[in-house]
Amino acid sequence: MVGTIYRIQELLNAGEGYIGQTVTVAGWARTVRDQKNLCFIELNDGTSFGGLQIVVEDKIANFEQVAKTKYRIFTQSDRKHCKESCQRIIDRNAFVIIGQADPEEYPMAKGVQKPETLRQKAHLRPRGNFFSAVTRIRNNLAYATHVFFQNNGCLYIHTPIITGSDCEGAGEMFRISTIFDNDVSKIPQIKGKVDTTQDFFKKEVNLTVSGQLQVEHFCISMSNVYTFGPTFRAEKAHTHRHLAEFWMIEPEFAFADLFDNMEAAEGYVKFCINYILQNNMDDLQFLDKRVKPGLIDYLKDIVSKDFVRCSYTQGIDILLKAQQAGAKFENSDIKWGMDLNSEHERFIAEKVFQRPVFLYDYPKEIKAFYMKVTDDGKCVRAMDMLIPQVGELIGGSQREERYDVLAQRIKECGLKLEDYGPYMDLRKYGTVPHCGFGLGFERLVMMVTGVENIRDVIPFPRYHGSAEF
Repeated sequence: MVGTIYRIQELLNAGEGYIGQTVTVAGWARTVRDQKNLCFIELNDGTSFGGLQIVVEDKIANFEQVAKTKYRIFTQSDRKHCKESCQRIIDRNAFVIIGQADPEEYPMAKGVQKPETLRQKAHLRPRGNFFSAVTRIRNNLAYATHVFFQNNGCLYIHTPIITGSDCEGAGEMFRISTIFDNDVSKIPQIKGKVDTTQDFFKKEVNLTVSGQLQVEHFCISMSNVYTFGPTFRAEKAHTHRHLAEFWMIEPEFAFADLFDNMEAAEGYVKFCINYILQNNMDDLQFLDKRVKPGLIDYLKDIVSKDFVRCSYTQGIDILLKAQQAGAKFENSDIKWGMDLNSEHERFIAEKVFQRPVFLYDYPKEIKAFYMKVTDDGKCVRAMDMLIPQVGELIGGSQREERYDVLAQRIKECGLKLEDYGPYMDLRKYGTVPHCGFGLGFERLVMMVTGVENIRDVIPFPRYHGSAEF
């Protein structure tokens, strides 16, 4: 193609800026309607929710071919969201059909399709209103993430995907190995187990569940840092909130405590939501109508309120009093030391405070080894951000900077101290108080879009039993 191709989003946002000018646009015809000597086409290139309304006159050489292009995806109600901007084409060679889809064979049916149906056509679902809107919001949330941390003096660190340590201690990791043979007898073994010294890395390695341990290395020398990348967990879970492959945002802040951590997390979430409210209103309006009524007001409410700080102990007391007052919980055995589930978290955020809540200082038995132990030895300086209608969105903590205490916690959690040599060295050589948090990026996208299933906010979902496309 010759000349500059203008993005449709640019034309729609320009108002009358391009009136009277000749421009070249390229995209996909979402609707085509022919009426005698005119043909009306909605052209969309994916850069915006709304398309460009084009009027094609029969003066062009290939008018009959254009008029017969009956390729449609969207319903009449969808088109009401499109900005009314028209470009009349009169040049005889102005309209070129590059690739045509046979409407009888095209696998995307007319009208609204259920998200679970679209998952089976992941290579085509970006052409629909629903997933294209989610994708644009996902893109801008990723951009806003980098803008927020860069503007706050954080360095972006690329942490490894292949690791020999388990950050969470959960053991649900994907093993990496080049040792494979259909004949089991040919696999090198020692006492009935695979001899990992014969493998590529000469040891057992896995796909990472978190970049936290590695990004901390840079925090204890370069102050504020963050990592944003893919992580993996081999959970055989089929809930609407779990994936085997997902993206994590994990900042670390030097010379900071747990309350500094909360302030940073609150600022980050509000910044991201505000960015979407300012830059994706067309997409939000569609999702507000089709996916989650009241979505825009919900997001505006979150950014308008201060987040509450509430200790774990206070949270347990709140649940016990609510239970005594008649509240019903599926897990009714409320007691100090329990690991709260989504039902409890949402009750605290939605029913009690009616705004986002930071729950902090959890019993050490239900949290990871690297979290700072409180002076009484019972809790760790951990925090969870609880969001109404969502539950936990962010988990974080002040890190344990004392060598002896950290070594003891590693042993208590059944992990091998020798696997964390470099991590322990940070406590030997110039340790400082520091903290950080982790956010599952897909859960942020779910909250901002109102989408209920995590498989519908990532381009190609990976989960137990499914690795298609």
